Amino acid sequence: MIRIINRSGNALPAYETIHSAGMDIRAFLPEEEVFIQPMQRILIPTGLYMELPEGYEAQVRPRSGLALKYGITVLNSPGTIDADYRGELQVLLINLSDTPFQVKNGDRIAQMIVAKHEKVEWEQVELLNETSRGSGGYGHTGI
Repeated sequence: MIRIINRSGNALPAYETIHSAGMDIRAFLPEEEVFIQPMQRILIPTGLYMELPEGYEAQVRPRSGLALKYGITVLNSPGTIDADYRGELQVLLINLSDTPFQVKNGDRIAQMIVAKHEKVEWEQVELLNETSRGSGGYGHTGI
């Protein structure tokens, strides 16, 4: 169970289908809608404040329909919300299309995945174990 404050009056983040990994997040714009101009980025408030348990993070990602149909995406995707953050969840949107895009109060603007993560410790060494891939990087296996 994750503690959450909802000052928006909108629905809490929710899974839209039974097998959804991400929960839709809604815009909190009580005064008036916002227009995102082409190539403009804007921070959209949600009115949500969370208390994630230690060892968890929330990842904010684009909604595929907004990206495909309107060129709207989350600029720092995935945005990470750490367990010790207590401020308002806000979503950094950018309009990659050539037409303005309207965001209204309650619009589903992004999706959020809550996931467990591990903490690691580093062991500095001079050599790494060999693998069949080795140092092959971007595009090394061809088309």
